[in-house]
Amino acid sequence: MARSAARATPPPEDLGAVASVLREPTRATLPLGKLAPEQALKRLELTIVRRMEGFLHGDHRGLLPGPGSETNDARIYVPGQDDVRTMDWAVTARTQTPHVRDTIADRELEVWALLDVTPSMNWGTEGVTKRDLGIAAIATIGFLGQQMGDRFGGLIMRPETMVRIPARSGRMALYSLLNRMLSEPIVHDRAQGEYSLTRGIDQVARTQRRRGLRIIVSDFLTPGDTELDPDVEPEWERALRRLAVRNQVICVEVVDRREVEFPDVGDILIRDPESDFQRYVNTSDAAARARFNLASSAQRERIRVALRRAGVGHIQLRTDRDWVNDIARFVLAYRRVASQLHQPPQGVTR
Repeated sequence: MARSAARATPPPEDLGAVASVLREPTRATLPLGKLAPEQALKRLELTIVRRMEGFLHGDHRGLLPGPGSETNDARIYVPGQDDVRTMDWAVTARTQTPHVRDTIADRELEVWALLDVTPSMNWGTEGVTKRDLGIAAIATIGFLGQQMGDRFGGLIMRPETMVRIPARSGRMALYSLLNRMLSEPIVHDRAQGEYSLTRGIDQVARTQRRRGLRIIVSDFLTPGDTELDPDVEPEWERALRRLAVRNQVICVEVVDRREVEFPDVGDILIRDPESDFQRYVNTSDAAARARFNLASSAQRERIRVALRRAGVGHIQLRTDRDWVNDIARFVLAYRRVASQLHQPPQGVTR
């Protein structure tokens, strides 16, 4: 959905999240304390059906027996995020590029959440932006899925880079991750970069090799993609299938009400925050609103069908609804369908 601007007098300053429709937001629209009420989630638990590469035997089914820990794959050193004490000097010497060596700790479940913060996520009309609603979804799923010893890590996908937040265990570590996501600088409109949702998903699959739960939070809108036929695959579907081969994947689609219900607000300028597209539209024209709503419904149906084909869990959250209740209903229904939905390909261990 594009950002819109009225042709009349300038709007007042204090509009909350609604101001994001008219100009770029400058800060988060939700405080950390309101992301997910833990008391409302105590009796719920996220169903995990795929086998994990943990060593403890408790809440989740593991692949390997016995206690202990071992070293994991080497990866490129990220300044400011990695501890230099984990530097793998042998790989660094061979490649002439600094590498660090990850370790596999004695944990049962490792959860990684990919948060899309591209410009299309920076607006909302119902008190919260789509970006902050996505963080609230990560918070809620994090509290639902976290058991003793489980680790939760995050990846923030900006157009120009991927910000990695190391996986750690415990409630305080989860709060720290959420605070880091809330404080991430807002991406400016029409920001250019090499990262797309397809590349972000591929990087999750390539760099986080240990089996676990993966959460993809996005509006799943691709700039320039005007296709509405559900039989035509979106460019990110194949990457999602690859990720789901070894991991249990849940996709959180964040939607604003005005993306699916075009309002009657007169003559406005519609601008796409991720491209140079802009056009004046007379929203008082009932036929124009009907065409827009029909196209938007077809777009969302295509996303739903693509996620279903990829074999991942799918939950749609809207800025005008209670996301905690929506996720709670999803979790209750997920218990019945998770085993059938996350069937691994033939020859791959569950």
